[in-house]
Amino acid sequence: MEDKVQDLASFRVPTGFRGRSQLTCQLWWIVQATLFRLSPQPAYRWRAMLLRAFGAVVGSNTRIRPTARFTYPWKIKIGDNSWIGDRAELYCLVPIIIGDDVCISQDSYLCTGSHDMTKRSFDYDCAEILVQDQVWIATGCFVSPGVTLKKGAVVGARSLVLSDVEEGAVYAGQPARRIRDRHQQ
Repeated sequence: MEDKVQDLASFRVPTGFRGRSQLTCQLWWIVQATLFRLSPQPAYRWRAMLLRAFGAVVGSNTRIRPTARFTYPWKIKIGDNSWIGDRAELYCLVPIIIGDDVCISQDSYLCTGSHDMTKRSFDYDCAEILVQDQVWIATGCFVSPGVTLKKGAVVGARSLVLSDVEEGAVYAGQPARRIRDRHQQ
């Protein structure tokens, strides 16, 4: 018999990993699929209130679209005047911190969690994502665990962000590479 390199039957979610009870997680997913998802597009305050009710820190004047998704809202912090676009996914197994005046465009995926492929038990391998003030993540980007996007940076559409993005720089590509400064003279 061949030795397994991956044995998913041995995977276990660490105790306390979710940060809330299984009941609270299930309740959030029901609320997200109904009251959040089915709310009218301009009901930004309503969606912010729902996120706050489940422990998210949400600043003032945020614009979160009804099709945006949050795995565990109690692991989210969103600053003032920030936008989360349609179908944006914040896969927040550990914290995602978003600054002020940030735009996360539609279909983007911020992913704090993966698995350790070197372990047969496929343990979680997670790291926080930090999006500093005035960052724009354009449509359809993927941001990997542990990445910091520094103040004023721009990530071009459909980019794959595997490492930190410098302040005031424009990145694009797969993987994303520095293209230029945001404001060239």
